[in-house]
Amino acid sequence: MTQFTAPPSPFPALRLRDLHKSYKDVRAVDGLDLEVAIGECFGLLGPNGAGKTTTIEICEGLNQPDAGVVEVLGLTWVKNADQLRRRIGVSLQETQFAEKLTVEETIGLFRSFYGTGPTIEKLLTQVQLADKRRGRVGQLSGGQRQRLALAIALVGEPELLFLDEPTTGLDPQSRRQLWELIAGFRSEGRTVILTTHYMEEAERLCDRVAIVDRGRMIALGTPRELISDLGAEQVIEVAVAEDNGAAQIVAVAGVVQAGVAGALDTRVEGSVLSLRVERLHQSLPSLLDVLRRERVQIEELRTHAPTLEDVFVALTGRHLRDE
Repeated sequence: MTQFTAPPSPFPALRLRDLHKSYKDVRAVDGLDLEVAIGECFGLLGPNGAGKTTTIEICEGLNQPDAGVVEVLGLTWVKNADQLRRRIGVSLQETQFAEKLTVEETIGLFRSFYGTGPTIEKLLTQVQLADKRRGRVGQLSGGQRQRLALAIALVGEPELLFLDEPTTGLDPQSRRQLWELIAGFRSEGRTVILTTHYMEEAERLCDRVAIVDRGRMIALGTPRELISDLGAEQVIEVAVAEDNGAAQIVAVAGVVQAGVAGALDTRVEGSVLSLRVERLHQSLPSLLDVLRRERVQIEELRTHAPTLEDVFVALTGRHLRDE
């Protein structure tokens, strides 16, 4: 079995310039510029409805842009569709397979569309489905179906993999198994472009991420760079007793922002008060003093290191998984 080797290329894996796509009631992609290097694992991160799937479908040749430049591996769908179909692999958010076929038959069917590529045996082993080879697709679990979809994406030994929300709806164990598979593809030198609204997934897998919201890119960089740009050491979250009332919680947030040492910003979400702080050991005692003076009853207090979700909230005021 030969190891995959990405051919040298003077072109980026993906280049988008001023990409636009609108539907009747929404502007899904609004002037997106993006470039992904060969061999990179790149993530499009954002909430549902941010334009991630529309963007990825345009890159896969499944959708047409209203305007803009789309180059995949230095080629375009207008002029080079047949070449691109042989060189990319695609795993959609949800893939429908023939329920009565076995796993082995399903992989064999798609493998027959390509002149070259890995053997069925190699694919079964690679996606950890060798023990399910004779099982019918209709009997597979959600995680096993996703691994089968990844096998199908790999049947032509693609240089570039598009993975759209590859772990949505999976249990934590299945999600981590898929992370390992994706990391393995990346280690072989393949370019991987994935969409996700799971912050941990992007931090774990991606060399760089673009955060998109309402069809526009609002941040770009490595996960560490984006988190570092927040300038916060820790995030403090205080769940306040609902007896305090919404108006009092909002009023207290203003007092907290002004009176807590090292508070970068303060947000209120329902009955939860959230602060980004520079130095936890200074800010936490100061915060508790302010809440005590304001006679705020604390139900729960949590602290955590900043994440990509905190980056998104700081930029948009919303959470990554908000609809």
